[in-house]
Amino acid sequence: MSKASIRRKVIAGGLATASIMRQLNLMQDARGYGTIFTLHHVRPYQAKEPDPNRHLEITPQFLATALRTLWRENYEFIRLDQVPQRLAAPSSRPFAAFTLDDAYHNTKTMALPIFEHFEAPCTVFACQGLSNRSHTLWWETLAALVRKVDHFEFSLNGVTTAISAQTPASKQQAFDQIAQRIAQSDEADAIHALNALALHHGINSVEMVEAAILSTAELRDFASHPLVTLGAHSVSHRALTRLSDEDLANDIVASVDYIEGVTGQRPTSFAYPYGDARSVDDRTANAVRDAGLRLAVTTRPGTLNARHQTALYTLPRISLNGYFQTPRHVTALASGIPFKLFGQ
Repeated sequence: MSKASIRRKVIAGGLATASIMRQLNLMQDARGYGTIFTLHHVRPYQAKEPDPNRHLEITPQFLATALRTLWRENYEFIRLDQVPQRLAAPSSRPFAAFTLDDAYHNTKTMALPIFEHFEAPCTVFACQGLSNRSHTLWWETLAALVRKVDHFEFSLNGVTTAISAQTPASKQQAFDQIAQRIAQSDEADAIHALNALALHHGINSVEMVEAAILSTAELRDFASHPLVTLGAHSVSHRALTRLSDEDLANDIVASVDYIEGVTGQRPTSFAYPYGDARSVDDRTANAVRDAGLRLAVTTRPGTLNARHQTALYTLPRISLNGYFQTPRHVTALASGIPFKLFGQ
């Protein structure tokens, strides 16, 4: 069993325990004042083998179920930029703010009608390099490569990794192996090498971005919707902690300028690429603050409480992901109990 499978089993067990504890009215303080949820793809699921990015998509039916479940739990749906105010002056009614990363086409076509039905605002974090087609979705390129090709060589910095993968399990291992090399190398060089290798095997990474991500013109139209707010999500979607101070500042400020150019308004929020230790530390949080933004969100899981008034540049978000798509999972996550159980 892979490490990812083991981790999912542990999470599933924690959610089941949290659901029982919630029904027994235990650890009620874990819910805090409210929750920021994060999503990526919202689309009907098409099974793939392997599917290493399964966690990055949910079905439209589940999004509707999640919103309905929270509405029945008396959550108030608020804009992300209202979160600081709600932390400073909490209400007896919990809040839920919804964010969607990367600005996929299905954010507009599949997710927005559901948010409209529930009158729920959402913040969409658009990555400049993806929307203007100067950068690519390497994790989707890599997934397409390992699914299509049984034997290939990945060369980076003079080191060649020979891959032979013919089963879904071995292809998943190949994905993990190459993803680790990308994480440990200069990310721009690694992605360039991956894109060239994929193109050699008939996979065009730029065309994949065009098929997946809203263009700048499409973003401008999308942002005019009264329920939609755009936030910044960097230019390059690289691991920000590995950038120099100058490159870090440029990547953040340029992305903020880009969103202002799209909407005519300076964005107030930022989502760190990946949202974990690859992009979030004190230095990157200070760079976001120095860019004039009011808050920034991570992918560190958790609910929000009073202590987050002084942590507005490292706010946690709870992921709605493809492995856990039931009403019980939504209420268990929103309860905050799983994160208390795991010490987060």
